[in-house]
Amino acid sequence: MARIAQDEAAGALSASQKVFAILDALYRTRRPMTLSAIARATGLPLTTVHRLLGELTAWGGLERDKRGRYQIGLHMWELGWLAPRSTGLVDTALPFLEDLYEATHGNVRLGVREGNEAIFISHISGHGSVPLRTRAATRVPMTSTGVGLVLLAHAPDAVVDEVLDQDRQRYTSYTVMDSPTVRRMLADVKKNGYAICDRQMTSDAVSVAAPIRTLTGEVVAAVSVAVQGSGLQAVKRHIPAVLMAARGISRSLDRMPDPSRFAVRPQASSA
Repeated sequence: MARIAQDEAAGALSASQKVFAILDALYRTRRPMTLSAIARATGLPLTTVHRLLGELTAWGGLERDKRGRYQIGLHMWELGWLAPRSTGLVDTALPFLEDLYEATHGNVRLGVREGNEAIFISHISGHGSVPLRTRAATRVPMTSTGVGLVLLAHAPDAVVDEVLDQDRQRYTSYTVMDSPTVRRMLADVKKNGYAICDRQMTSDAVSVAAPIRTLTGEVVAAVSVAVQGSGLQAVKRHIPAVLMAARGISRSLDRMPDPSRFAVRPQASSA
């Protein structure tokens, strides 16, 4: 965060940018943080952070735990839940996600693309489901999850090129790192109508995912189920259920007014 410190010294950061830096720090750590930890993470002066934390807490955007640390508050959660690509999509998909869970008893997830990442916006699992790294409201790389592979396969070529040009993290020994192999996987997704992601994020889990489309054919989301095991055989019997869930959600979206609101929005220019 040296850049933020430099900008602060130059007086270049607006008040809103300072607030965004604080919220980003809490988002990245995903756990309560002390005043000093937030100041270190953002590069902002302690007095500035103290003042902004007080204002955010009074507004309800942040809360303090029993140890005095700061964490995201319920009012912030309420605001986030109003995003149409989250709440409307989840409300529409939920009956199908529940049916998919009952049919598979795996980890069922719904995700959308945001820029060069996938975001899980809903997650259903049970006591017997395989433990995973991710949960709802988690951003994940596009190439290492079933949902991400589906969304990337149907993304514009420029997005695919940008994602594959970026450095990628190896989560397990099975994480696919070379771009030519990823491109072949994306081609298979388009040909087969679903993606198989084999132990790329978790060493003992494999998932199958399918696209959710609007009436015009645009892919706006993806649904997946992850189960314990490895290879196609571990999830082969679940492919029909995932495809059925994806088709059901797609049909339900088309019956809603203005389904285009679920479409991926172009990223705002930083210029």
